[in-house]
Amino acid sequence: MTPAGHADVREPHNRGMKFISLRVRNAILMHGYTSDNREIVEEFKDEAFIDKLIAVDRIQSLTEKYLLVTSSHGRVMYWEFDETLASVQARLAAAGLVVA
Repeated sequence: MTPAGHADVREPHNRGMKFISLRVRNAILMHGYTSDNREIVEEFKDEAFIDKLIAVDRIQSLTEKYLLVTSSHGRVMYWEFDETLASVQARLAAAGLVVA
């Protein structure tokens, strides 16, 4: 929440992009597929949580454990986040970004 008590989702005045501030850490980076259609993944263990300002349009899905986001070169990343699914959903809903 902002000091004024509003949802912590930001929209820069010059681009119309919406952002959400979350504490996340790397969990899984999917690099692509092998020639026989197996996922090529890189897993991360016990990294520290860091504060990130994330463009909402990068978010593909949320679960209790992971935030799935798009990355460069067609990759997707699974990040663990340091709060509950319900709290993130409530913050996005307060900003008008969740359709239930």
